Amino acid sequence: MTRTMAARLRTLEVVFLVAIGGFAGANMRHVLSIVVPGLGGTFAANVLGCLALGFLVYEAELVGILAEKTGFVAATGFLSSFTTYSTFALEAVQSPTLTAVGYVGATYVCGFAAVLVGRRLARSLEGSA
Repeated sequence: MTRTMAARLRTLEVVFLVAIGGFAGANMRHVLSIVVPGLGGTFAANVLGCLALGFLVYEAELVGILAEKTGFVAATGFLSSFTTYSTFALEAVQSPTLTAVGYVGATYVCGFAAVLVGRRLARSLEGSA
């Protein structure tokens, strides 16, 4: 089966959209790490990322105002570069035990709560679409 030129261009477009979002997300993550260094910056990036991803996923499922291309830029590109699981894991391992336990617990609790807040925000748009 050969791919058509349109399919190849579509794939290239998606790659480009993800790259644009990734570039912006990585730079925003770097700025955040300067403004809020260490555990606080990583915590803020991951919780804000959970909030934004919760909103984007549920907006697409419930409302659908945002275009599919917005999802490639914002969710796949931007948020995947903005949030940082690897830094979170490294900082947790390098922290004193009690700090690590609190950090991991707070990150997961606040992350799940942020997804639920994002879902609620998306649902608030449901009737207005």
